[in-house]
Amino acid sequence: MKATLLRWWDSDVGYSLRTSPMALVAAAVALVCVFCALFAPWVAPHNPFDLATLELSDARLPPAWSEHGSAKYLLGTDDQGRDILSALIYGARISLVVGIASVLLSVVVGVALGLLAGFTGGWIDGLLMRLCDVMLSFPAILVALLIAGVGRALFPNAHESLAFGVLIVSISLTGWVQYARTVRGSTLVERNKEYVQAARVTGVAPLTIMRRHVLPNVMGPVLVLATIQVATAIITEATLSFLGVGAPPTSPSLGTLIRVGNDYLFSGEWWITVFPGLMLVLIALSVNLLGDWLRDALNPRLR
Repeated sequence: MKATLLRWWDSDVGYSLRTSPMALVAAAVALVCVFCALFAPWVAPHNPFDLATLELSDARLPPAWSEHGSAKYLLGTDDQGRDILSALIYGARISLVVGIASVLLSVVVGVALGLLAGFTGGWIDGLLMRLCDVMLSFPAILVALLIAGVGRALFPNAHESLAFGVLIVSISLTGWVQYARTVRGSTLVERNKEYVQAARVTGVAPLTIMRRHVLPNVMGPVLVLATIQVATAIITEATLSFLGVGAPPTSPSLGTLIRVGNDYLFSGEWWITVFPGLMLVLIALSVNLLGDWLRDALNPRLR
């Protein structure tokens, strides 16, 4: 494991990371956010969803550095007395899980359909690309809003896991199109190369050729696109939660926290909505910067 990391650190991609201060800062911020989200029960100073520990007398306390702030709550509390810092850590975990899971689902579906369309061609290619055109004609947020709303209407008393599943599917429904079109274009180039023709002549099954030979050579653009799309998926989830059709109220994400704090924004309790908004911007910005760096690092023309 150590030897593998050292080889990667000495590779072209590792050198690109070492020589890019912006990428290093973005990677550090993203790692801190992921670490806090994964180990939220141990990192967070309080459990914001444990009703037994909430005190309404501590509701809407300002940050600790303010005049009426408390050192017990570094970033203040919300309208229910929940610690804002702890709520951010737990909320970021939900946003990251939904965002990453929706991107993974989009990658699996999009890469499979794009590989099939590009390698087989014919009416299958035409049908799948027309389906992509239809999906691209609708705004992604409206499709996600429609699916999430219909899912909530069909399963009003659904368990949290089912609610999160509907949310992930609603975000992935339009996300797979970009991967399908990207992989199809790369596959059209790869299928006419000598190594693919040699595999066909030797009698290798088409499915094996796609999986073993073509797929590894078309994954570069997919990795870059997936990195950037994680930030988009997180923002989409926050938007749906802000509109009330995203994460369940019992497990609020960053979007839910922003919506709750929005009711108190003009009454002076600005910290309830500003800090979740800053957290969302920080996560999205760091992931986008990492995606931009990865795009340049994997581009042979820029080496």
